Amino acid sequence: MTKFWQGTMLIVGLGLGYLAGLAGALEPVDLAAQGATDELKPETQKKLKTTYETAQEAAQALKDEKRYETATEGVNLFAVSVGGLNVLDDLEKGRGVDPETFAALYADRALPVISEKVGRDAQGRITYDNKVVRLYSISRLQKLFDQRRKYSGQRP
Repeated sequence: MTKFWQGTMLIVGLGLGYLAGLAGALEPVDLAAQGATDELKPETQKKLKTTYETAQEAAQALKDEKRYETATEGVNLFAVSVGGLNVLDDLEKGRGVDPETFAALYADRALPVISEKVGRDAQGRITYDNKVVRLYSISRLQKLFDQRRKYSGQRP
C-alpha cells in the first residue's frame, strides 16, 4: 500500500507542477530596476541631476589638478569617486582600466580620439591599439575602493 500512495503522490505532484507551469505561476517576475520603463519620481530625478552636476564640477576640479583624464563620453563617476584617474595614460600603457571605462568601451562610448584605436579581437574582446583591454588588477581596485571610502568620509 505504501508504494501505491507514493506513486499516487508522485503523479499528483507532477500534475500540479505541470499545471502551474502552464498557468505561468512559477514564471520569474521582472524586478522594477530591470524591466521598468516608468519614469522616476520627480524628486529622485532632481537628486540624480544634482548628483551628476556635482560630479561634473568635481571632475573639472580633478582635471585642473591634473588628476582626471577620461577616455569615454560623459563624466566617469568611478574615476571621480576615487579622487581621479588618468584612464588615457592607463590605456596607452596597457595597465588596464576602471570598471566604468571598461563598460563604456564595450558600449561604444569611447571619445572620438580613442575610438580610432579601439577594436575587437577574434573572441569579441575590446582592444586598444590591438592589445586586449583588461580591468585594473584586484590589488589596484582594492586600493581605489579604499580611496573612495576615504574621500567619501566613510570609515575604512
